[in-house]
Amino acid sequence: EVQLVESGGGLVQPGGSLRLSCAASGFTFGSYDMSWVRQAPGKGPEWVSVINWTGVNTYYADSVKGRFTISRDNAKNTLYLQMNSLKPEDTAVYYCATEVFGTKRRGQGTQVTVSS
Repeated sequence: EVQLVESGGGLVQPGGSLRLSCAASGFTFGSYDMSWVRQAPGKGPEWVSVINWTGVNTYYADSVKGRFTISRDNAKNTLYLQMNSLKPEDTAVYYCATEVFGTKRRGQGTQVTVSS
C-alpha cells in the first residue's frame, strides 16, 4: 500500500522557519519524482515545488522561490521541505504528492500557520 505521511508543521511567527518531512512507503521511493502542494483555507491546491527522482533537479513556484528548499533522502525514503522567511500567506495545509502506478497520491497533510 502506498503511504505518504507528512510531519513538521506548526505555528510559526512571520520570518520564522519550519522543516517539513514526508515519509514514503509501499513503492520504490527513489524511482519517482516528488512534489509538495499546499492548500490554503478557501482556496484550491497550489503546487509549491518538485524534485526529480535523483534529487538533482528542483523547481519552485515563484511565490516560494528563494525561501523554500526541497530535498530528499532516498536511503531513508523521505522527502523534505525547508521553509525559511515564512509569510502569513504561506499558511496552508502542506501535502507531499507523487504519481505511482498511474495514480496520483498525496498524504494527509500537515498544517502550517504563520501568524504573530
